[in-house]
Amino acid sequence: MRIYTRSGDKGKTSLIYGKRVLKNDIRVEAYGTCDEANSMIGLAVSHLAEESWSGKDDFLRVLHRIQTILFHVGAELATPQGKEVTWKLKESHIDELEKQIDEWDQRLEPLKNFILPSGKPGAAALHTARTVVRRAERLAVALEDELERPLVLSYLNRLSDFLFVAARYANQQSGGEELPLQADV
Repeated sequence: MRIYTRSGDKGKTSLIYGKRVLKNDIRVEAYGTCDEANSMIGLAVSHLAEESWSGKDDFLRVLHRIQTILFHVGAELATPQGKEVTWKLKESHIDELEKQIDEWDQRLEPLKNFILPSGKPGAAALHTARTVVRRAERLAVALEDELERPLVLSYLNRLSDFLFVAARYANQQSGGEELPLQADV
């Protein structure tokens, strides 16, 4: 498989099923932002792999699953209106996120105030991934009327919550520090 095709040299790209659109099309922005979030989760994983804490391997397996699902969410966003989505996001994928959020959140110190994205590099990368997912969600909202299956919006919304809790959990497990928002600036 060749990496370059030269077909995008004039500012267009293909969606799934071959429909050509401008590279700044909202669909391209939305699935490209999912790809960006996925890459940031990958960066977090590479940092976390260097750490040593109990349960880390299970934590990384969960993140790998999230990356795989997020890749498919991007494919769903890249599928033009009226075309069959080849992989279907399910309610159970959202349920998985909620279950994991609840499990990790029960092990965390309750928040007493807002925190700043901070801590160890892996946790900070997860905080960054969260903000990228929020951007993907905002872009996907602009496609709401064209989405064959609006579960994408729910998944992205829950995924950002998941990444917030995952960042806090990774910080706690690795001894990272959460920085509280200063009220007196």
